[in-house]
Amino acid sequence: MSQSEESIESSSTNTASVVELEDVQKTYHVGDHTVNALIDVSLSIKKGSFWAIMGPSGSGKSTLLNVLGCLDRPTSGRYLLVGQDVSTLDDNGLSELRLRRLGFIFQSFNLIPQLTVQENIELPLFYLGENARLSAKKAIELADLVGLSDRVQHRPMELSGGQQQRVAIARSLANDPAILLADEPTGNLDSTTSTQIMQLLADLNNQGKTIVMVTHEEDIASYTSNKLYMIDGGIERIERN
Repeated sequence: MSQSEESIESSSTNTASVVELEDVQKTYHVGDHTVNALIDVSLSIKKGSFWAIMGPSGSGKSTLLNVLGCLDRPTSGRYLLVGQDVSTLDDNGLSELRLRRLGFIFQSFNLIPQLTVQENIELPLFYLGENARLSAKKAIELADLVGLSDRVQHRPMELSGGQQQRVAIARSLANDPAILLADEPTGNLDSTTSTQIMQLLADLNNQGKTIVMVTHEEDIASYTSNKLYMIDGGIERIERN
């Protein structure tokens, strides 16, 4: 096990908070202009909670999700993920952290068209170096969990949009992540399918999964227990159900 792996493993203690942000700022420099994408964001996300991040375009919600997903580093401030100070990790350490601790669900599904449903779900396990037989078994179990046990040998183009998103959700669960990060997960779906996907996410949350989702739709956000509203890079307010 590498040093970064040991660091990640040692931080996986039973803490009340999966995420702790302390005075996080993110600044971009575009030519002569400075863009303050995040300003003094402090936030605690408890294990098993379900969050919606909301706000107008340019409010900072996508930047916040990227920081939470270790896809972007804060300019300043502190980010603890399952007790691990993310700022102490190099690029390789961040990659390992994403692979071991995070699950991602995208608006556009991001499935590999040449792979079957089973193979798409197995991808995180492949990169983790898991045993092929056990990976296949887990992928089939996850396909069944999201209602696609009869589609494991199909390819994405043979599936509906809702089915593709179910595959993406199953894939996001393969590494048993500490937190699921969803970026407009119903953005490409009709209203009926959106309801089905949100019910699936709500069921996963009821089973103990921690979920943070960016959405601009209040009806989609109504499935969550916490709504974080952003404006101009800062937190405007938090509503709890």
